[in-house]
Amino acid sequence: MNPDGFLADVLAEPETLSGVLDAYAGGELPLGGPDALRGKQVVFIGMGSSRFAALTVAARLRTMGIFAVAEYASTDAPTAPGRDVIAIGISASGSSAETVSALMPHLGVSQTVAITNRPDRALATAADVVLPLHAGEEAGGVACKTFQATLAVLWLMAGVPVDALRPAVDAQRLLLDARDEWLSALAERVTGVQTLYTVAPASRISSALESALMLREGPRIPTDSAETGDWSHVDVYLSKYPGYTALLFGGSAFEPALFEWATPRGADIVAIGRAVDGATAHIPFAHADDPVLASLVEVSVVELLAATLWRQRLDAGTMP
Repeated sequence: MNPDGFLADVLAEPETLSGVLDAYAGGELPLGGPDALRGKQVVFIGMGSSRFAALTVAARLRTMGIFAVAEYASTDAPTAPGRDVIAIGISASGSSAETVSALMPHLGVSQTVAITNRPDRALATAADVVLPLHAGEEAGGVACKTFQATLAVLWLMAGVPVDALRPAVDAQRLLLDARDEWLSALAERVTGVQTLYTVAPASRISSALESALMLREGPRIPTDSAETGDWSHVDVYLSKYPGYTALLFGGSAFEPALFEWATPRGADIVAIGRAVDGATAHIPFAHADDPVLASLVEVSVVELLAATLWRQRLDAGTMP
């Protein structure tokens, strides 16, 4: 892994996303869209970024009346194979041992699907249907382009039209092009923070989880993530520490409860995307009020932050 390659990957995400959408334009997914999922048990299987993306789309499917869950591929209590099960293994590398192992028992019993950036690898052998990510190589060795591509393919599976996803390309491009207006200030804001927190609504929990991973994986920043409403039950206690700093992805009805505790304690809450009452800073981008488009764009703010902090820590010789 290297920060310069990671930065290049992040800056290439709009072009990559456009290519993913082009690859799936003009045709229906082999699964036939959300109507084909009704009456089935849809089980997403993955680890790390792959599972994070699935959590968000599984939540959307449930609001549509479709049974859907996202499981750890490593779970010791997996969903049993069955004729009414659609098991979807997700692995950008196509070779995650846990995911391949978890999908194999479903082959020949459940309908099996592989979502992968490497359809030539082991995961595809356990699948009736293979959906390539078309994300290309990741020079930085960090799953950033493939995370976004996974989300895009899953949104298509959930019935979001290709053209409805295209505004995310320009929104992200404009955000990245304007990074000189906000990135240095954000990096300075979080430098020296003992632990950095990421918070998102349940409908986009992938953004909080993936952002925390990017900060851990590259610059090795201690991070914790929480769902916005649950924050008042699990992370509120930590806001008593001086210098508490969080990156907040807006959209939850329970944000006021967070600020009831965070504001009196002097917490630094940076809103990404939507403007949020009580936030101490705001990094906006176009279409931030659309949860689907926001899910494809907002993590790039933290990816750029992670690349910046990673390079700074390497240059300063402070990487653990």
